[in-house]
Amino acid sequence: MTGGEENRDSALMREWFDATGAVVMGRMMYDTGEEFWGDNPPFRTPVFVLTHRPRPALVKEGGTTFTFVTDGIHSALDQARAAAGDRNVDIAGGASTVQQYLREGLIDELQLHVVPVLLGEGLRLFEGLGAGRRNLEPVRVVDTPLATHVKYRFVK
Repeated sequence: MTGGEENRDSALMREWFDATGAVVMGRMMYDTGEEFWGDNPPFRTPVFVLTHRPRPALVKEGGTTFTFVTDGIHSALDQARAAAGDRNVDIAGGASTVQQYLREGLIDELQLHVVPVLLGEGLRLFEGLGAGRRNLEPVRVVDTPLATHVKYRFVK
């Protein structure tokens, strides 16, 4: 996409997007971003939106198609894996969506991009995951003036 500044943050985001073959997100994230993303969303891959409100698939510019999945997280993940081929499936969020996949042990890696801006209360990402221990192995930490990018791998 055009615009913005070329720096370490943009290189990390490009690496992330280039490795992604499909995205799963919750309906709240979709509803929040739909107007902002416009006709040419940044995903450039199939996006599977978890929802209880069915809706026909929505084809956008740049290779993004939003498919609305009403039969649960496993179905969305199966569809995303099939669409992604040998590339990654990104569980984009929001917090409730990530929590559902974490509870089921369906996330292999976790990337957090911590930006020093407070946007209100939000949701606690790791709340309600149960008492079981999940061991994380640090893969990478990159600190820039704009964000701290942390990547972990779940130890199986």
